[in-house]
Amino acid sequence: MTRPASITDDLLRRLVSRVPSTSGGTWKLTEVYTGEVLIELPQSTPADVEAASAAAREAQKAWAATPLKERLAVFARAHELIIANQHTIADLIQAESGKARRMAFEEACDPVMVMSHYLKRAPKVLARKRHAGPVPVLSHSSEVHIPRGVVGIIAPWNFPFATGLSDAVPALMAGNAVLLKPDNKTALSPLYGISLLEQAGLPEGLFQVVCGEGPEVGPTLIDNVDYVMFTGSTGTGRFIGERAGANLIDCCLELGGKNPMIVLDDLDDAALDDLMPSMLFAVFANTGQVCMHIERIYVPEGMYPTFRDRFVAAASALRLGAAYDFGPEIGGLISPDHLARVQSHVEDAVARGAQVLCGGRARPDLGPTFFEPTVLEGVTKEMLHGTVETFGPVVALHSYRTLDEAVALANDTDYGLNASVWGTDIKRALAVADRIESGNVNINDGLATAYASKGTPSGGLKTSGVGARHGDQGLLKYTDVKNIAVLKKQVMGPTAKQTYDDYAKQMQMSLRWMRKLRLR
Repeated sequence: MTRPASITDDLLRRLVSRVPSTSGGTWKLTEVYTGEVLIELPQSTPADVEAASAAAREAQKAWAATPLKERLAVFARAHELIIANQHTIADLIQAESGKARRMAFEEACDPVMVMSHYLKRAPKVLARKRHAGPVPVLSHSSEVHIPRGVVGIIAPWNFPFATGLSDAVPALMAGNAVLLKPDNKTALSPLYGISLLEQAGLPEGLFQVVCGEGPEVGPTLIDNVDYVMFTGSTGTGRFIGERAGANLIDCCLELGGKNPMIVLDDLDDAALDDLMPSMLFAVFANTGQVCMHIERIYVPEGMYPTFRDRFVAAASALRLGAAYDFGPEIGGLISPDHLARVQSHVEDAVARGAQVLCGGRARPDLGPTFFEPTVLEGVTKEMLHGTVETFGPVVALHSYRTLDEAVALANDTDYGLNASVWGTDIKRALAVADRIESGNVNINDGLATAYASKGTPSGGLKTSGVGARHGDQGLLKYTDVKNIAVLKKQVMGPTAKQTYDDYAKQMQMSLRWMRKLRLR
């Protein structure tokens, strides 16, 4: 397979040239479809991380002093630059991750959507806000949001461009510098995105990038920033949370999921026809390598045979392929190692009594990381796929007798990132959604509607994370708040002629009046 013409050796050299590496060590970054080495990616040392953080901190001083209107103008220009270069971005995402072009192109939309939202919302959210003080008329206080300083972002390999840029955009808008550590396997697309931001006017030095294995550079990054944004596994998230806590800095962690789908009994054949493409996307988008994708489906007992047969037929018809065009619906997994993990979950389930209804095989004829869309039946909690996040194109079908049972099964997990409910009675579906223990719940969609709703915070419950991205919270988390209070007259205590007894009575009366005034 020939790589796209946009991915030239010169472009690759320019992209990785900004990664500091005093050791001279490199990592072979490969094209997933073929295994060909694209570029030797420089590997940063802990000393490189410290130097990058110091440079970012120095650049941040001038950026924080830049008026918000001027900061936002950079992202208005970047918005158009990303759209204009979206096919090159998709080429890079595909080359480094192996995902289908449809998914790569959609990923390139995410930072643009984030920019669009915060370009409108940031002036109001970050504006100084005046509040009443404890003494009416004679006092007031102001809420002032100031940047934290240097924000560390540790981005995953499954959506490298989206998480590398989309999480950085609100941090930069708020006046921070950013220190990004992408995954070694997928560093090219975020590096290209940063070059577009700088082309749009982002000051050089403000957005630093370091590369290396997590255990080698991650701790030093956490020790040299003022806030951490992490997307990845729950195990790594626990370590980052502990390290951030020891440094008395805050963090946001979007972690794993074992996400359920509940199908309600009011779906007829026509409704299933209409919803089936979205159901398939909920499970197999990005070859199942989505934190929010569905791994468990619960179907009413009476409609289970019909649903199973139609879902399996639709999954079997999905088109797999390695191509830099929009033909294939399903791409490859990120690496041969990850394929082996996914395959081990399927083999474990079969060995313990589960049945493979379709798929279940690697496809080396298509490329080194291809695995068929797989539907399992008879999965139990004793199996790896029953409780552990598989993170691949594998889903288990289950039947249920009552809605209470379905909700209990959906909630029977340590995770709580995403869930979905499917039915024609939206009011009823919403009532079910209210009972599901999850940070995101989609009605008649798997994941995209919740994640694309940039005005609403998106995060996880239970072991699926801490904090949220998107919404006002997704911008304010990158700020510290300063309370500036003003007292115009010295009335916060007894007068010279007043005993403290009288002052206490006056205070009690004032407290009652303050409550009545605020109720009005």
